[in-house]
Amino acid sequence: MRNKGFTLTELMVVTSVTALMMGILLPVLGRVRQQGKSVVCLSNLRQLAIAAELYCNSNDGYYPIAYMYERKDSEFISYAWDFTTIKDWSKGTVEVKPGLLWQGRTIEKIQQCPAFKGGHKWLNDPYTGYNYNTSYIGHGSSESIVTPARNVDVKKPGECALFGDGQYAGGANKFMRAPWPNEGDAGFFGRAAGTQGYRHLGKTNVAYCEGSSRSIREIYRQTEPGEFEKIAPGTGFLSADNSAYDPE
Repeated sequence: MRNKGFTLTELMVVTSVTALMMGILLPVLGRVRQQGKSVVCLSNLRQLAIAAELYCNSNDGYYPIAYMYERKDSEFISYAWDFTTIKDWSKGTVEVKPGLLWQGRTIEKIQQCPAFKGGHKWLNDPYTGYNYNTSYIGHGSSESIVTPARNVDVKKPGECALFGDGQYAGGANKFMRAPWPNEGDAGFFGRAAGTQGYRHLGKTNVAYCEGSSRSIREIYRQTEPGEFEKIAPGTGFLSADNSAYDPE
């Protein structure tokens, strides 16, 4: 007995149904993949917050300074919260080590947001994607206040941003900025370079001083005159005022 094959009409129906199913499933799979990256990112930020707590416990309650510089013989040392870069002018070498937050030890890949695509924008840092509250917590060498905050200074630890998805028009940024001048960085210019990236299905991930991490959808672009137009699409601040960054 002769087997009956598919007719042209039946093949066209099967092909159409397959194409329809693929059209439905691909966006869903893409969304699931993006959600998976957001989960990994939240875990990374949570580990950054834990490292900050351990740092405070070892340093009289002080958070790591966001950045500072030192010259030692032929070396120029750039200390930062995530990486320390040592340039030896006599040897022509550059060495990158785990930064202050990690107290010399880290799984460096934690500092790479899986959803961020782009290169670093600071010296020779090997990873990018996260920034640190420099306006109120980390401070640094060229800030109005140089010494970092202490954990006891944070009155609302569950509402004060510590680390987050750093991003601006130029790519990655590692120094999170509040939208308006304050006592800690009154002389700072370029707040549009310290924004957050809303790269997780329209949300940005943030770790807070009490150790939690969560996704935030609300995006704000209010800032100083001249800075607003520099804010890149898909980036912005965590609050219209400085409340999301302020330990008080």
